[in-house]
Order: sequence, then structure tokens, then C-alpha cells
Amino acid sequence: MPSDHSAPTASIVVPTRSRLDYLEVALASLASQAPGAGAELIVVDDAGASTAARATCERFGARYVPHPSPLGLNVARNTGVESSRGELIAFVDDDVEVRPGWLSALLRAAGAHPDVDVFTGPILPRLEGSPPRGCGREGAPITSLDLGPEDAFTRFAWGSNMAIRRRALERVGPFDVSLEHGGDEQEWQERLGAAPAMYVAGAALDHRRKPADARLWPLCRAAFARGAAARRFDAWRGRAPSLRRELRTLAGCVGHVLRYRCPAGLTMVAHSCGRAWQCMQNEAPAHEDFLSGESGTVGGVNGVLRVMLDLGEDALEIGSARRLRLARAARRFPPTRRVLALCVERPEHSGRVTAIREQLARSRHEVELRRAPPADAGKFENLNLMLDGAALAEYDWLIAIDDDIALPRSFLDRFLFLAERFGLDLAQPAHRAASHAAWRVTRRRPGTIVRETRFVEIGPVTALARSTFSTLLPFPDLRMGWGLDLRWGALARDRGWRCGVIDAVAISHRAAPAGAAYSREQAVAEARAFLHDRPHLRAEEAQQTLVTHRRW
Repeated sequence: MPSDHSAPTASIVVPTRSRLDYLEVALASLASQAPGAGAELIVVDDAGASTAARATCERFGARYVPHPSPLGLNVARNTGVESSRGELIAFVDDDVEVRPGWLSALLRAAGAHPDVDVFTGPILPRLEGSPPRGCGREGAPITSLDLGPEDAFTRFAWGSNMAIRRRALERVGPFDVSLEHGGDEQEWQERLGAAPAMYVAGAALDHRRKPADARLWPLCRAAFARGAAARRFDAWRGRAPSLRRELRTLAGCVGHVLRYRCPAGLTMVAHSCGRAWQCMQNEAPAHEDFLSGESGTVGGVNGVLRVMLDLGEDALEIGSARRLRLARAARRFPPTRRVLALCVERPEHSGRVTAIREQLARSRHEVELRRAPPADAGKFENLNLMLDGAALAEYDWLIAIDDDIALPRSFLDRFLFLAERFGLDLAQPAHRAASHAAWRVTRRRPGTIVRETRFVEIGPVTALARSTFSTLLPFPDLRMGWGLDLRWGALARDRGWRCGVIDAVAISHRAAPAGAAYSREQAVAEARAFLHDRPHLRAEEAQQTLVTHRRW
């Protein structure tokens, strides 16, 4: 922090992550206002340090504060607060362009209303290029706020245009880092209390989408993610509507598109689909910080809807030729790898294990599959028995595979291609929508290739790169292994390993719900004892996605 004792009139904090083209436009508009008003300009880079981003910030007179790795939007906001000195802290997103007079309007309002702690202004959506045609009745596909030409009070300010007095942040505390893309700023304002925010009509900015991002498919994809996040926030607060109500809203959105022939209304459909999809994740409160809080069991009407989601995503992959292009790319990279695969085989699943063995045998990589019956030992005790005598230094990857899953075609070639393309040390294939999955973060996301996460679960398919062997192998002497993946997450964070869920190669876990083969109470007790004196991720941290990749 600078040693100069003359505090700036305000601090402008811009969280960013890998969007340099957007950031340049935002900084150009901010740099024309900040110096004249005596304000400091701070960019918090949540993607990690970047030479290009640092140079851009220096060009516009902004202080560059990078995170060591992606930590999340609210972490970036908290970093901005800690790095700033102004009494008024103005947060804007990196995809805005502030209009003339934006900062001076906020400063005037803050001076005229000393009893108000939160300020906002018009957030005007600007879709560049050739956005989808609308009927005029649909809502904006990105965050917006327009309460008219006069100052007024409003319940909430949104993060793309939000100014907060430092005294309020010191009184209420930092932003909740477990929230991402849904309620992240609202939760803080609810902690602040019932005091309204002031809408300052002169503090206007444009919320931009460049031409490539203003097309229908990217808008729908983003709307789906926002809908899912909004539903998670509602469930977190205990105010989530029933699945029936979510589906009724979805039907209304579809009806709007059909009635008014409104392509832009498909973004509302996508948002509602995101909420309904999230609702089907069997949300339930977790009583331990190492439990997901979700049963993950699929069945009934829920299961039918999930099968339909899977069929739709499969059709998109095939129709866009993404699956074919991925298979071709996986023929060339990486070089041939040696893979040790371990599978505890129960007699009732011998047919599934045969299919797994045949699928692995089709890989161009050198695969050794070791199988063993469970006997009276637990999963990780059996895995250690199979590891006994293995010359681990000869293998590039170790993959633990449960015996009750179905692998997709060309599984291993595509999986290793993406794992190594994105430098993952711990990886797992995503679950299909109709798959039993205890952790929401592991379910396949539409249109996504790979997501970097803090967490890779202990099954049903877990891949460890050679870089992790000396630390993670042999496995701890556990039977069920609950909580071990949260321990892995903490070790990965400490050692700089990259973890990820590979959405483009999704598996199906349909034979039985997670944990159906043993006592839940015993599994929880084992996890509690194992994690008691070991650093580990909290469930909220495990559910976070750090970076989403849609191209390779």
C-alpha cells in the first residue's frame, strides 16, 4: 500500500479475469475521470499475474494487483478493499464503459447523503454487433438497472456499478467468498441491514457485450449459469421455490418465445433452465464442513428430465462436430503415456468391468488394468493392495475406476488429451446429468470443455498425474475415504497443483447412488476422524469453479 498520507477521494476497484479486450475499454473510460477527481484506480487480476494485463494497467495509470491463482470474484473484491485507501470504494466489472460524469456524480451523492452507505447508478446493457432480435417484452440478457432520470432509493446495488463506504465494510465485514455469480453482492447488503442503496441517475455506465459474446448462444450459456447460481443462492438462504414452480416459470418463458416469435427470449428460457437444473441437484443442508449437502441420487421424474438434458447436450456435441474434432486432436497429443488403472471388482458388476476393460484396451496409450475383489477390505485398503509392488516411477498417470460406471467411447484418449492440454495434476471426468453424483461441481456443464476447480472427488473415476504420486500414494489407510478429496484439495492449493473436471468426456454412474454399498454413519465418522487435525477444503470451497474453458 502506498505510503503517501493524502488519501484519495475514492478508490475504483476493477476485478478481472482473462478478459483483456474488455478491460482495456473499461480502463480507458475510467482513466479519463479518476485523476481529475483525485481517485485511485486498482485492477485485481483473478487469473494470476499477466505481463499483458500489467502493461495495460500501467498504460492507463491503474495499480495492478494480481492473485497467485484464480480465487473468485468476492475474493477479488476483498483484495481490492484491502489494497485501497479511499473512504468511498467504487466497484465496477471489467466489461463496462462508464459514461462521462459517472465518478463525479457518485462523489456528489456521497457528500450530499452522509448517512447512506451504498450507492449505484444506471447499468445500461449494450449488445454490440448483431444481437438476437427481441420483441421488446423480454428482459435484458445481462445485468441492468434503470430507475429513471431522477435519484431514488433502491434495495440493492449490483456489482457492476456499486460504491460502498469503507466504514460500512469495516462494520459489516468482507464479502462472502463462498458465493460466486449468484447473490455475491446481495448477501453483503443483506448483512448491512434494511438501509436502502441510493440510485444516482448521473452515475451511468454501459454494461457491454462485444459482438462475439452478444450472439444468442453465448448469451444463453451465460444466462444458464446465472440461473443456476441464482437458484443456489436462494437455496442457501432457504428461500428456493419448488421444482414445480421452477418448471412453471420455464414453461411461461417458452410460451413467450413461441407466442411473440422472440429469439432473444431464449435467454430467459436458458436462465429458467439453469434454475430448474440446479433445483434437480437434490439440495440439502450439510451438517459437516466436508459433506456436499446433496444426495445426488437420480430417479423418477427427475431422472427422466436429466436423461433429456443429456440427450440434448449429446446432440449439441455431435451437431457442432466438437466430439469429432476432440477425437482427432486426441490422436496426436499427448505422446504415448503409461497408465496404471485400478478397479475393485464386485462379482455383481463383472459385466460392467468387462466393458471398462474393453474400452481402456482401445486406447492408443499403454494401459495396465489391475483388478481385485473387495474381500473384507474397504476401497482404499484394496487400492493400496493393488499398488503393492508397482513401480510407480514408470507410469505417467494413475486412474482409480469404480466398477459400476459406463465410460464413453474413446474415453482415455480424449480424457488424457484435455487433462494434459490444460496442465491438470488431479482430474476427473464430469458426471452426465442422469448420473448419481454427490457433488454438484462434478456434473457436466453445457458447452464447456474443462473447468479448473479446487476439488476432484475420490470416485467414481479419479486420475492422478505423476507429479502427485510422492505426496498422495500410497493412499491413507481408509475404508470409504470420505473427506480424502477435500484433503487433496488443500494439498493441491499448497503445492500449486491444478485440479479440474473434464466436461467434454462425461461418464455415467447409474448402478447405485454414491455410498450405497456401506454405512453412511461409518463413512462420516471415518471422515471426521481423518480430517480432525488435517487442513482440508470446506464444502463451499469444493463446489467452486475457478476457470471455465470452452476451447482447447
